[in-house]
Amino acid sequence: MQHKRSHGVTLIELMIAVAIVAILASIAYPSYESYVRKGRRATAQAALQELAARQHQFLLNQRRYARRCDTCTAAEKTLEMPFALPAEVAGFYTLHANGPDASYLPTSTGFVVSAVPSGAMAARGEQTMSIDQRGQKTPAAPGYWGR
Repeated sequence: MQHKRSHGVTLIELMIAVAIVAILASIAYPSYESYVRKGRRATAQAALQELAARQHQFLLNQRRYARRCDTCTAAEKTLEMPFALPAEVAGFYTLHANGPDASYLPTSTGFVVSAVPSGAMAARGEQTMSIDQRGQKTPAAPGYWGR
């Protein structure tokens, strides 16, 4: 008796391979999402830190912190500091600049810059990140700012 040799893949073998791939994907995808979310958060944090540094430089040059440009006159906009979040996180965070007295007058003695999550980042429960003129960062949760 000669055995006929099979030259293909059986349906059972194919189903086992599909099940293994599905199990691996169900483990890997949440880790990938977490990695992407942390990367976007780190980019937004770096942008906030850059904006805070630019505010301090503006203070040294102008003896006041920069105002939000939506309150500036056309002539003043050339003096104020334009800034936008990097393109890779612009759709996931909204940048806000507020003064400690809420009016944010040019004579303000402080600033708070914030990145408010929007879209997919807000849906994932990300928190608003802020830096003030003293360098205090919120949220202060351990590890949130890479500490």
